[in-house]
Amino acid sequence: EAAWARHANPWSGWTRVPALPLLALAIWSRDWLGWWALLPVVALLAWLWVNPRLFRPPRDETAWMTRGVLGERLWLARDETPVPAHHRRAPNILSAIGAAGVLLAIGGLAMRAGWAVIAGVAVAMLAKLWFIDRMVWLHQDMTKERE
Repeated sequence: EAAWARHANPWSGWTRVPALPLLALAIWSRDWLGWWALLPVVALLAWLWVNPRLFRPPRDETAWMTRGVLGERLWLARDETPVPAHHRRAPNILSAIGAAGVLLAIGGLAMRAGWAVIAGVAVAMLAKLWFIDRMVWLHQDMTKERE
């Protein structure tokens, strides 16, 4: 509960956005750094763990990223509190597209194919940002219903 409240701080959300390209770069750096490439990978994973605990809860819900995180929380609780019908399909499709992008990036990292890494990361990030936008809409619709 407290971690979600802190993660809803827009600084928390926006500082996590570059995580995937930075992770891909850290893994790609194994060509230049050898085993030392594990240091940026571990540092990034530590950041992702610390991040939602680091920031204060937001003062209000006006920021786009705040509403996106709160909407994601509503989406994850959809078994307890059903979401409106027009919000049930798009998040799953966007998650699948994002997963396909991540798989392409992983394949590119394994084969050292830069084009696949870049394309995969781009697809995954665009899908994630679109997903967050859908979560903003979900949050807006569900908080409007409560009023």
